[in-house]
Amino acid sequence: MTENTVIIIGAGLAGLATGCYAQMNGYRSRIFEHHDQPGGVAAAWRRGVFLIDGGIHFAWSHKPGTELHEVYRELGIVPANRFSDLTTYGRFMDEASGIQVEISQDLDRFAEELKALSPADAKIVDELIAGARAMQGIDMSTVGMAKPPELSSALDQVRDMWAMRRLLRYIVGKLGQPVADYAQAAQAPWMRTLLENLFLPEAPVYFICMLLALLADGQLGLIEGGSTAFVQAIEKRYKDLGGEITYRAKVEEILVEEDRAVGVRLTGGAGPGFEHRADAVVSAADGYSTIFRMLGGGYVDDKIRERYETWPRFKPLLMVNYGVTREFPDDPPFISMALERPLTIAGEPVKGFMIRLFNYSPRFAPPGKTVVQIELETEWEYWHNLQREDRAGYDAEKERAAAAILDQLEVLYPGISSQVEVTDIATPYTWWRYTLNDRGSWEGWLITPQAMRTAVSRRLPGLAGFVMAGQWVMPGGGVPPCLLSGQHAVQLLCYDDGKPFRATGDRSEVNAAG
Repeated sequence: MTENTVIIIGAGLAGLATGCYAQMNGYRSRIFEHHDQPGGVAAAWRRGVFLIDGGIHFAWSHKPGTELHEVYRELGIVPANRFSDLTTYGRFMDEASGIQVEISQDLDRFAEELKALSPADAKIVDELIAGARAMQGIDMSTVGMAKPPELSSALDQVRDMWAMRRLLRYIVGKLGQPVADYAQAAQAPWMRTLLENLFLPEAPVYFICMLLALLADGQLGLIEGGSTAFVQAIEKRYKDLGGEITYRAKVEEILVEEDRAVGVRLTGGAGPGFEHRADAVVSAADGYSTIFRMLGGGYVDDKIRERYETWPRFKPLLMVNYGVTREFPDDPPFISMALERPLTIAGEPVKGFMIRLFNYSPRFAPPGKTVVQIELETEWEYWHNLQREDRAGYDAEKERAAAAILDQLEVLYPGISSQVEVTDIATPYTWWRYTLNDRGSWEGWLITPQAMRTAVSRRLPGLAGFVMAGQWVMPGGGVPPCLLSGQHAVQLLCYDDGKPFRATGDRSEVNAAG
């Protein structure tokens, strides 16, 4: 019997996962990736002796006993990767008040510290901790994500609701509102800022409770080898399964005949070497580019148009990395800094930023040295337009931003300016160049209550032989949804071909044939 063929666009986490599951299910797949390395947003690069990691912050459900851990095993992520348990989610520092708070794995200690600093906010603290306590011990890693919405039945939805029965009062109640709205009830100004910086101000509050629950359960893990090791493990698994990847191959057009995707055309021309045919096409690339450029906007409906016109995306990041001759043994790997006086970067006030200290593994720097990374939200248009219209001005603004941030770090870590060996700056344009993500967004649709309630189809109306995977069909993005979206894509292919979906070494079988 001839194997069905599949072309996959993009070698990010979703594309690699799609390829692995396609190979497991008897498809002959090939991935085309525009960059010269895999990973997409989960990118890392070297600057001298320093490994700059711009990707995955930590992994959820990295220990055995969860559904997601089984996915990690199927994709070769474990046992290839080693993880260090995150015992402190991070440190919050408010420069104006001088308050510092450790977000500890010990939720009781965390709550006591917050209430001691702001007794008037005890009710808010108790609500958050109660939500986190309710979520502890529950495997939420794949709830609602075991199948694509196209294959989820009413019974599947009942099962998901039953699995979450203890949590419904938190998800649909007060903790279902955006963090920014919820935080307005806080009496202490620094408490409002803390709440908004625990994750994202637009996210529902229960998302913070979930993170605290995972932290308390020891299910947040730092990847000792960073994004590079994580991605390379999946790439190796894919190739070991017989998959093929072509790098430096940008897809210009998805070929369609009689409303069916039949292949792709690469940038550079047509004919042999540029056109490649297959029985099905999966795009794990940027959603906007896929729908409105590669397919010319021919397969959309009002819901899709509204989503791309009105849904908020994750704001792009300015990421400044310093390779320093200094160690930070007593600091957590994540520090959220609220500034007393905002910095002006890219013409906008910056009220705070996140500091990442890569002090948890020797893979990032030699002994005595550390990568210090600053992440802050910025505007796409500013950097995009400046790069295109004034390259010298673009480079100068990068250097100015790095110098301003370093001055701020000097207050926190006296002497650090003289210890900098390497400075590396990634703007939203840099992320676009790596990923082609629309407007430089690093995780697609923002985690809003609306997005979390919406089941986004993996198919496009009127187009057969085509499926989408990745963060643009899994609102909120992130590592688990992207990996699971690859599984979903192949479940749909199997459904189309009337055969059961299987995962090598899987503990169960998903009957995608109904």
